[in-house]
Amino acid sequence: MESERWTTFRSHYGFDAFYCIPGEEGAHEKGGVEQEGGRFRRAHLVPVPDVPSLEELNARIATIDEAEDERILRGKLTSIGFNFRIEAEELAPLPTEDFECGITLTPKVDRTSRITVRQSHYSVPARFIGERVRVLLRGNELLVFERRNIVARHPRLTKRYGYRDVLDHYLEILLVKPGAMAGSTALAAARAEGSFTAIHEAFWAAALKAHGDAAGTRALIEVLLLHRRMPSEAVQVGMSAAIKAGSVSPDVVAIEARKAESAARDPEPEDDENDPPPWADIPGGQLLTLPTRRPELPEDNRPPPSVDVYDQLLTRLPKGSA
Repeated sequence: MESERWTTFRSHYGFDAFYCIPGEEGAHEKGGVEQEGGRFRRAHLVPVPDVPSLEELNARIATIDEAEDERILRGKLTSIGFNFRIEAEELAPLPTEDFECGITLTPKVDRTSRITVRQSHYSVPARFIGERVRVLLRGNELLVFERRNIVARHPRLTKRYGYRDVLDHYLEILLVKPGAMAGSTALAAARAEGSFTAIHEAFWAAALKAHGDAAGTRALIEVLLLHRRMPSEAVQVGMSAAIKAGSVSPDVVAIEARKAESAARDPEPEDDENDPPPWADIPGGQLLTLPTRRPELPEDNRPPPSVDVYDQLLTRLPKGSA
């Protein structure tokens, strides 16, 4: 019996399904498919690839598939990719919208600002504590929504009772209880994944030295809140500039971060003597170029003009005409 999700999937893409005969009678119906799967695994996935993420593994397999398209089977005259392109013209077009394979759930956020999905725990922003949130669980990720806006995104956990915390989800709580910052699992996770960088560590250390534990940690948390509305690179530039200036004020970090963001968005043009003039792309534009210096005139060896004729005219003027 087909599941409801499978029936919906078939209906979305408009194809019919047929199934192998169960039992010993149909044991050899799909032997060719299994043999090809074994060949691909032995040729490209032995030894087992060591990759940090599913996305990188998919990218590697996509590269392998491109190479497989150039392969020519025994007894054939054309490649696998060529044959597929010919057959693709006979296929029905895909629908304009992709089918969402994930399932929707509505777990409740507990007092630790986490939700439990399939025996795994994921953090959400602290403002949702005690409420139910809409979750889209996919094969490789989990999305948390507030209406249509995504408020949390996690890679899907595969081990039971595992948890994944995001430091940003706890900042409002830590701002009230800064003493919990140093030993929090969210901070440990941020350090492990690299989002809490050496610049953050340096700013925190300077803030603790200048203001003490509580006030210094609050200054760091206010800087971390800047990440919500500014690029991470700009905030790091702001922290670095503040440290060089001998300040641990979040306001100084915000000002310097805005400068860095503005400079990255609207870089000043650099003058280059080798750049072509702005009219270079205009047809005939080369005629508009001006000389960079005045050309030297040839030496004039001609004698100076004579004024004798004018002297004769003056001597012949009638009397009383002067």
